Amino acid sequence: MTDARNEKITSGQIALLISLLAITLLAAMPVILVFVSSVTDETALAAEGFTLFPSKLSLNGFRAVLKYGRQLFVSYGITLFVTVSGTVLGVLIMSMYAYTLTVPDFPLRRFLSVFLLIPMLFSGGQLSMYIIFTSVYHLKDSLLLLILPICVQTMYVLILRTYIRDSIPMELRDAARIDGAGNFTVFFSVVFPLMKPALSAVGFMVGAMYWNDWQNALLFIDSNEKKPLQLLLINIQKNIDFLLSKRNIPSSALAAMQGQIPQYSATMATVIVVIGPVMIAYPFFQKYIVKGFTLGSVKE
Repeated sequence: MTDARNEKITSGQIALLISLLAITLLAAMPVILVFVSSVTDETALAAEGFTLFPSKLSLNGFRAVLKYGRQLFVSYGITLFVTVSGTVLGVLIMSMYAYTLTVPDFPLRRFLSVFLLIPMLFSGGQLSMYIIFTSVYHLKDSLLLLILPICVQTMYVLILRTYIRDSIPMELRDAARIDGAGNFTVFFSVVFPLMKPALSAVGFMVGAMYWNDWQNALLFIDSNEKKPLQLLLINIQKNIDFLLSKRNIPSSALAAMQGQIPQYSATMATVIVVIGPVMIAYPFFQKYIVKGFTLGSVKE
């Protein structure tokens, strides 16, 4: 055997490495720029624009966000609760749904396949959804409206179905049925434990979807105790914009306020507060996400 240490690095490998480093740098540049802008003084941003090397640094942007104190931590808790509970519920329902689509003798399999594709092709619109949830279900200002409307996504069900069909042998399920197991026993005892790669990939994507969701909160949530983080940060930005655009403020006072209120740095700080936890969690799920996207691409 040839010793791997004696293998020479070819010019093609060097070119590939340089290309990948360049692509990585280009992908990371917007995030770095946002972080640098969040710690840049507002006057420097106004004079120099967004730059990677500002002349003056300041934490006023983060101070403007952290001034909300208790409400900020309450909103963080609400977002964590909605993200965790929604991800667990969504992954469980979608994996069970995907399993039924792979059972050949399940009587409703064809109907459920068509039913799954209908929301992907047609939508009743936000107005009808708002009327149904508030007037029919009476769920206005309920945390359930931050969880239930998006807990099942057609694309993720198809990914899970593909994984079950291509990666879990039918013989294992048939053997369990011969031993007298029903569909629930087969799913939870045989199929579900073998779906860890697909569940990790889909779980991360569903969690990111819940973490970044703000539209349902804007439509349905009124109480400050139930506001998720994204809606709070949108309100922070609106408050800053409102102060800076107030018409009945004297021009001299408005000019002074524009120098003190960190409009742009606070905006960048809100972005960092929102995407920070997702960026920290992503490296731990990266290999599962890649595998989830390539499910069924190669069959052994």
